[in-house]
Amino acid sequence: MKVTQAKLVDTVESEISQGCMAEELGFHLRRAQVAAFKHFAQTVTAAEGITPGLYGMIQVIANNPGLTQSALAEAMDVDRSSIVKVVNQLEEKGLISRDAVPNDRRSYSLRMTADGKRALKRIEDAVMRQDRDFAAALSPAERATLISLLKRLYP
Repeated sequence: MKVTQAKLVDTVESEISQGCMAEELGFHLRRAQVAAFKHFAQTVTAAEGITPGLYGMIQVIANNPGLTQSALAEAMDVDRSSIVKVVNQLEEKGLISRDAVPNDRRSYSLRMTADGKRALKRIEDAVMRQDRDFAAALSPAERATLISLLKRLYP
């Protein structure tokens, strides 16, 4: 009997015990996040070159024109030193502009460019489509309940 590599992998994975993790909320949240990010990568990232993290950043910048890099880092709960790399990526893509803040030579304010605003509209449409596709196994009421419950787990 010939066993294919794919069949062997399926058999091994189905026999792997997850131990007590199978009952841990954090484990299932992480599995759901990985699945969501994979779906995002296959749809939005593949079409637009934007990762979930970059999408979150441009949403915050678009909805808070003039936001400083430091405030963006705080809003996104990321290290201020790492925000420069992200801002550089968005600026290189032509999505945002970075301008010196008057009276504070160390700060920069962030704004969407005209191209960035157009791209964001297109990206938002793609994100909404992929989000509906990803959550298709849930009814609208279940989706709303899940979001409501998850919001209770973080500040």
